[in-house]
Amino acid sequence: MIADRGRHVLQIEAEAILALIPKLNERFDRAVEILRDCRGRVVLTGMGKSGSVAQKIASTMASTGTPAFFLHPAEGGHGDLGMLVRGDVVIAVSNSGETDELVGLLPAIKRLGLTLIALVGDSASTLARQSDVAIDVGVAKEACPLALAPTASTTAALAMGDALAVVLLEQRGFTEADFALLHPAGSLGRRLLWRVKDLMHVGERLPIIAQDALMRDAVTEISRKQLGMTAVVDEAGILTGILTDGDLRRALQRGIDLLQRQVRDCMTPNPRTIDKDALAAKALEVMERHAITSLLSVDHEAKPDGVIHLHDLLRAGVV
Repeated sequence: MIADRGRHVLQIEAEAILALIPKLNERFDRAVEILRDCRGRVVLTGMGKSGSVAQKIASTMASTGTPAFFLHPAEGGHGDLGMLVRGDVVIAVSNSGETDELVGLLPAIKRLGLTLIALVGDSASTLARQSDVAIDVGVAKEACPLALAPTASTTAALAMGDALAVVLLEQRGFTEADFALLHPAGSLGRRLLWRVKDLMHVGERLPIIAQDALMRDAVTEISRKQLGMTAVVDEAGILTGILTDGDLRRALQRGIDLLQRQVRDCMTPNPRTIDKDALAAKALEVMERHAITSLLSVDHEAKPDGVIHLHDLLRAGVV
C-alpha cells in the first residue's frame, strides 16, 4: 500500500531523531554554554537542504531571545563575510562536512577568531575537525530509497537545532512576556502585551452617574457614551454600583417606572472591577467567567478611572 511506504518513511525519520538522544553529551553542553555566553550574534550557515535547516534554526533562535541570522556560504565567499564581527558564534550545518562552499569559509571564520559549532553527519570530516564543538547528527540511513535526497539527515539536524534553541531559551530565562515582545503581531503577543489601561475608556469617554440621580439622566448618559453601561458613584465619587442595559430591561420587566426612580434603585451594587495594570487577557477571563461585557477600573480612592468593554478586546485582537 502507498500509505505503508509513507509509514516507512516516518519510521526511519523517527528512528533518526531517537538515535540522537544518546549523542547528547558534554559537547552539547559546551555548545549551549558558548551560545548562552555569546556577546555577538549567532550566525547559521549551510548549503542546499542543510541551508534550509540552518535558516529555520536561525529563525527559531531569533524568536526565542537569541540574536541570530542566516549567512549563505556561497554569498559569504563573495563579500557577505562582512556580516561577521568579533564576538559572533557560527553554527555550520552539513551532513557530509565537506561541502566546498562551507569549507571555504573556515579560514575566514578562524581568522576573525569566531567560535565554530558544527552540526555534522560525519565526525571525521573537515568541518568536524575544524570546529570548536562538533555535534554528531549523523543518521544510519536516509528515508529516500535511492539514498540520495536528504531526508532523515535533515530531520535529525533540524531536531538537534530545536534542542539547542529550547535549552538555550531556558538557560537565558526567556519568558512568555519576552516572547510576546518579539511577536507583537501574533495572538500571543497581543494577549501578553495589551493591558487594561491601554484599552480602557477614560475621562469624558467614561460614563458616570450619581446614585441619587434620576434614571432618565442615567439613560441619557448610557446612550451618550455608547458602552451599554455607566458607573454609579456616591456624593464623594466613590464607586457604588454599575447600571447596564441589562439592569434597565430587568427593571422594566418588574414594572418599575424608570424615569421617576433614582439610579440606586436599579443599579447592580458592588460591581466587579479590575486593576488598570492587569493584562487585557485577564479582563477577558473575568468577563467570560461572570458573563459580563464591561469591567470598571478604580483608583486608590475607589473612584472609577476607566472602563474596558468586550468590544475593546475584540478590536485589539485579544479575543
